Amino acid sequence: MERISGVSCTVGESPTWSAADNAWFWVDIPARRVWRMDGASGATRYWDNAEMVACVAAKSGGGLIAGMETGLFSLTLDAEPSASAFKLAAPASGLGDGMRFNDGRCDRQGRFWAGTMFMDMSAARAVGQLYRYDAQRGISAPFVSELLTQNGTAFSPDGRTMYLSDSHPRRRMVWAFDYDIADGVPSNRRVFADMSSHTGRPDGAAVDADGCYWICANDGGCLLRFTPDGKLDRRLDVPMLKPSMCAFGGKDLDTLLVTSIVSGKPEDAEWGGAVLLLRPGVQGVAETPFGA
Repeated sequence: MERISGVSCTVGESPTWSAADNAWFWVDIPARRVWRMDGASGATRYWDNAEMVACVAAKSGGGLIAGMETGLFSLTLDAEPSASAFKLAAPASGLGDGMRFNDGRCDRQGRFWAGTMFMDMSAARAVGQLYRYDAQRGISAPFVSELLTQNGTAFSPDGRTMYLSDSHPRRRMVWAFDYDIADGVPSNRRVFADMSSHTGRPDGAAVDADGCYWICANDGGCLLRFTPDGKLDRRLDVPMLKPSMCAFGGKDLDTLLVTSIVSGKPEDAEWGGAVLLLRPGVQGVAETPFGA
């Protein structure tokens, strides 16, 4: 386990590996910041933004696609300290006051999926929705509604299963869907893992080459791996209380980058907000850039 030096995030989220850039990217949501770490040198840098950036994915041809406060944006990371942001789309009904995008990821065909949430989780407003975006069709109508805290979006290695979680303390659920890879349409929603039977809340996730689903157990201080049939087969403890999302990357896709959130608890003071690199002994699946 290696801690990335000089990096601490209030709400670290959305790590992703870009093979084209040989680099990791992730965000610190309330800081409105996108981080980058070079895969060869380990050097880090960041870009500030006018809005909170909640999720990112690499774009084919360079740059990032991002889910932010008012919609989906294309980010160009050139000169520091600020990214150049171009708005691509927003839900037809808008996001509404107190809303923002949250978790997002591209499917295996390069379509971007991202969901929304009401930022004040204590209000427990089930107004979050899940959207698909591609350049040809634009942003979709919501495919899933009534989410409290949308999270955990991931796809099986063959792309035919989509995963989604709701990490709110009142929900704590992970679902699986059949996924039409031609049309980009999920169906047959079903419970994949009821996290009320496990430690923590289901936050961000990744899928390995064996098709197993790795979920960050927020408030549980660990990552949990579920087999494709929904059975827990491994627990990987981490030193921070609130791991938030994980992603496979590196040259051989055998490294797991894990972001975290500051909990404010004394026992978490040293590690809360840290970003870690782990070698879990399995390989991941290469992420498809947006628009590929």
